[in-house]
Parts: sequence; structure tokens; C-alpha cells
Amino acid sequence: MALFFDQAWFDQHLYDTQHSLDDVAGLLDLTLEQVREIWKDQRELLPHEVAGLAKMFNVTSAEIADHAGVSTPVPVEMGARDLEAVLAQLHEMNGRLVRMERVIVDLKMLVLEQRAISEE
Repeated sequence: MALFFDQAWFDQHLYDTQHSLDDVAGLLDLTLEQVREIWKDQRELLPHEVAGLAKMFNVTSAEIADHAGVSTPVPVEMGARDLEAVLAQLHEMNGRLVRMERVIVDLKMLVLEQRAISEE
């Protein structure tokens, strides 16, 4: 693991993949100055930035983190089972949301009915 940001390694991967710092800025939704700060080891990479660079360079997130400095976090890779569990939870939450929306509509109708009765 690199102690500091390994600029030469990243520059070589930019060259090999025919990308530029502008491409990195666009990919990571950063300004060119923010990317230059990363390259000068003045700004830490965030987990989603590590993952983005890994895709751009066609390497693993761990390899990016290894060359980005000792404090660079490696994003957690999600497996198929993890994705299935998340989708199941989202489905359950969607069902709860639908039920809550129905209750809100019912409550609104009760309030309107009570208001109409009290105005009579």
C-alpha cells in the first residue's frame, strides 16, 4: 500500500486508458481543481470516487485504494445476495408506504366529513 498518492501510477493509467484529468473530473463530478488536489495528495478520495476510478481504469477498488494512500477507504462490493436482500427490503418499504398513504387519505376524508358535519 502506498503511503502517499501514487501520482505516477495514476498518470500511467490515465495514459493507458486514454483518459484525462478532465475525464476524471466529469466522472467524479468534481472540478478540475479538486482532481488536481487529489493528484497532489491534498484531498482524500471518497469510497464512491475509488469505485469510479476502478471502473475507469478497469482495476479493482482495492488496487485504486492501494495506490491512493494509506487512509483511502475501499468501498464495500455488493454481491448478488446483498442486492436481493436490499431489493426485498425496498419492496417491503414500498408496501408500508402504500399502506401509510391509504391511511392518510382515510384520515383526510374523516377530517373533511367532521368539518362538514360541524358546519351544518
